[in-house]
Amino acid sequence: MSAEIILYDLANTKGVCFSPVVWRIRLMLNYKRIPYKTIFLEFPDIEETLKPLVPPPTSEGKIKYTVPTIYHIPSDSYIMDSAQIAPFLESTYPEPPVPLTSELGGTIEAQARGVMGAALGDSMMSREMNILSPRAQEYFRRTREAHLGHRLEDLLADPEEEERSWDAISEGIRTVSGLIRTNKDNGPFVLGARPSYTDFFIAGTMQMARVVDEGLFLRMAAYDGFKEVYEACLPYMEKND
Repeated sequence: MSAEIILYDLANTKGVCFSPVVWRIRLMLNYKRIPYKTIFLEFPDIEETLKPLVPPPTSEGKIKYTVPTIYHIPSDSYIMDSAQIAPFLESTYPEPPVPLTSELGGTIEAQARGVMGAALGDSMMSREMNILSPRAQEYFRRTREAHLGHRLEDLLADPEEEERSWDAISEGIRTVSGLIRTNKDNGPFVLGARPSYTDFFIAGTMQMARVVDEGLFLRMAAYDGFKEVYEACLPYMEKND
């Protein structure tokens, strides 16, 4: 079957998808069985590749070129950012449906970000360098260190401090895990028998961790709710390149 979508993804040395925001869209594509092919872009090539393709914003302000971006071949249109792509896919390919929002899902996503965001980001950022090409490493280091105000290696300078950071949020993670299992009697997903966008949010984050560092993945998979959603999403993660 001919591809209907070109998916622009973030390149790495393993040659598979690892960006959590791209995984949300890739999971939708795989679940809906929409034929697509992937173009991987290195960090320093994203803007120069997408700028001639993506329409400029209608409002004033600098546009941030990012992945995921899709090119929808039937409509000859480019769409950038998972928040814009997801509703486009859902309206254009409504079967099988993927609920994009729910009260429970919104609570889970907000609490997961609030509880785990800082610890996961610190643990992930310097390790991510290990799966980037030399060109991408230079770009990643330069831009991230400018934002952080210190070297990436300083994030993991004290392994015991990293461990304490994760221990400190364990109760909060258990609370999120309990929310994820709210509908466990009806199925393995957040809303029960069928996946929602929140499940793809969870699975995509965990797959990012798994590609970057198995130990980080295992930290999350130790909590039942996260593990069950991830395993339920595995059939929709087979196409990863």
